[in-house]
Amino acid sequence: MQGRHLLSAIALLGMAAQPQACELSMALEQWPPYLYTQPDATPGGLDWELAQAILKEAGCKLQVQAELPTARRQRLFEQGQLNLMLSASNTPERRRYARFSVAYRHESVGVFSRTAMRGQFQNITSVEAVLDHKLSLLAPKVGWYGADYARLQPTLAATGKLSTFLTFQQGLRMLEAGRADLILGDSGALRHEAKAQGIAISPLPLVVLRAPVHLMLNKASTTPADLERINSAITRLEHQGVLGAIRTRYGEP
Repeated sequence: MQGRHLLSAIALLGMAAQPQACELSMALEQWPPYLYTQPDATPGGLDWELAQAILKEAGCKLQVQAELPTARRQRLFEQGQLNLMLSASNTPERRRYARFSVAYRHESVGVFSRTAMRGQFQNITSVEAVLDHKLSLLAPKVGWYGADYARLQPTLAATGKLSTFLTFQQGLRMLEAGRADLILGDSGALRHEAKAQGIAISPLPLVVLRAPVHLMLNKASTTPADLERINSAITRLEHQGVLGAIRTRYGEP
């Protein structure tokens, strides 16, 4: 009888020693070429492929919900009803309610002109030069695009040289219509949308921001062990060249 109790106790201890299941949930968004809904209604994109490889290696299950408005998606994440977001910047404010993986790729913010006009702007190598040469600029209405742009944005706006857009499709149409000399934004997203619209753009010799991006996990509904599994998976896949091969297919380093 005592032996049976001992075996039961050992079994319970063994169950307790098993790591908890890593179960994550996220909502879709339209951010091509990083994350978007494909014609067959399945998710696709660079970040989607990278996240799929990382979570599979980490042994995490992922539940994907339908697309939500940005504000609602963020609110549900902060509440823990969603607990994974892709392509996140690690900021002090977010660290109050989130934990971050090691970087799995880098984002790049650049400035582009219409290809037919690029010869006029090859001496523009800083955001200050955009201002000094009194050039007009298109930029996203919301988002963080580096300290230099944040510092000069009020002056650009005050001098009437700044126009904003909500989507890259809108911004590129404004550029094509001659509403501004230059357009600023995520380099990959601008190139993707320009190709989709058949608009020829070329980068200036100016990188406004290059920064790491991370998987962001809600702190209340995930554990440090979940993060450790994901970080270990990223490290292994980087070493094996798996993540690099995915990025290369999308033209990313």
